Amino acid sequence: MTDVLLIRIAEALERLAPPRPPQADLAAFPAYAWDGVTIGAVDAFAPVDFALLSGIDAQKQALLENSRRHAAGHAAHDVLLWGARGTGKSATVASVVGHLQGGGEDIALVQCAGDTLHTLPALFSILRGTTRPFILFIDDLGFDEGAGDARTLRSLLQGGATARPANVRLYVTSNRRHIVSRQMAEQDDPINKRDVVDDKLALADRFGLSLGFHNIDQAAYVEIVRGYAAHLDLTFEPLEAIQWATQRGSRSGRVAWQYVVELAGQAGKKV
Repeated sequence: MTDVLLIRIAEALERLAPPRPPQADLAAFPAYAWDGVTIGAVDAFAPVDFALLSGIDAQKQALLENSRRHAAGHAAHDVLLWGARGTGKSATVASVVGHLQGGGEDIALVQCAGDTLHTLPALFSILRGTTRPFILFIDDLGFDEGAGDARTLRSLLQGGATARPANVRLYVTSNRRHIVSRQMAEQDDPINKRDVVDDKLALADRFGLSLGFHNIDQAAYVEIVRGYAAHLDLTFEPLEAIQWATQRGSRSGRVAWQYVVELAGQAGKKV
């Protein structure tokens, strides 16, 4: 009777806390996602064609070269991609990885949400079990005043037993150049004001490569539209493309792509 009762208790506990799903094969997929507990394969990794990214030639070439070095096992930097929204930061990361994979390089992307930074030591332990190079991608990261996770990330980037393994580099995008928010009042603090500023800049300084993505002018925006449209065999009117951007209050690669999606829909095409 006691054995039966114990079995029932064990079964009830399993239903309350089911076993973790198995980790994905780290050698089999081009991209993965980390949820804080498990690393799973991304079913459809389809980054933008590297050649289609225009108006950011210097940034994408610098990221490509750094990523190529990492894929070859050579010295490479952790990278901070910062700047205005919609300017191609995230697309460039995925596109570079896809471009290298298309050229035969064995490198993979692992996407991680910013709110799971405290779980990265566990992810690093998993990735240490392979020699495959990985890009750990944290998108749209930013810390508010007093956020403790900023110091956590600093320790992961450099120093300590929890630091990232040699086969992993962190690529982080942020709308803020220094990731951590800054206040004008800190400049007026008469007590150790330099220390306050330096502490906030210390996180961005951990990235060996910092790439700025800036708002584009009208001509550059139209050229981006032209490139996307040509790739999809679509025709467009530059003035209509400009009006589309004006209505949205922004000129960016994202807005250009949204306009081309509209064109494709009107033409009855898929994208």
